[in-house]
Amino acid sequence: MYKRFFKRFFSFLFALISIIVLLPVFLILSFLVLIFIGKPIFFKQERTTINKKTFFIIKFRTMTNEKDSKGKLLPDDKRLTKFGHFLRTTSLDELPELLNIIKGDMAFIGPRPLPNSYIKFYKDVELTRFDVRGGLIPPDSVDRNAVISWDKQFEYEKEYAKNVTIIKDFKILIGVFRIIFQRNKTDYGSYVRLPLGVERKDMIKKED
Repeated sequence: MYKRFFKRFFSFLFALISIIVLLPVFLILSFLVLIFIGKPIFFKQERTTINKKTFFIIKFRTMTNEKDSKGKLLPDDKRLTKFGHFLRTTSLDELPELLNIIKGDMAFIGPRPLPNSYIKFYKDVELTRFDVRGGLIPPDSVDRNAVISWDKQFEYEKEYAKNVTIIKDFKILIGVFRIIFQRNKTDYGSYVRLPLGVERKDMIKKED
């Protein structure tokens, strides 16, 4: 009952309240992104959620659109701005995802929605992550480390999808405050994780 109905209800309610309370912060950050990074204010990317449905996730931009002489975007670490670094470290770049929760694309808590191109790199046991809506706050928030491996992340998500309870969601919600503190200590804003497709590229070769 909680997984099918109440979780969606609470996610919608919390997101709506958060948007109302944080509206001044939202407007200030939008203005600062416009000043320090430029247009567009938001970063949108197609992601996958429950049942592998696709949607466009919304975040504040943290990087510029700078390109090299051949017209190709520069590496992420070259385009990340100082203000963008601040947004990532504090997780404020994810504030617009509250709109995704209102729309029903995401839940307040659940596996992090990842790019569609990652689907072919999941192991079969990891596909259970699509049994629940993707979330703003991930299950791995209970881990002691601010940065974890893909394998560890998917392990948390797999176990979460198997047994969604209000108690588990509460523990994850509490854990997010510790994670934000850890991110500030470990300079999380500068961290760029190796894409899953690069880390697991051998999986495609084996299939071929």
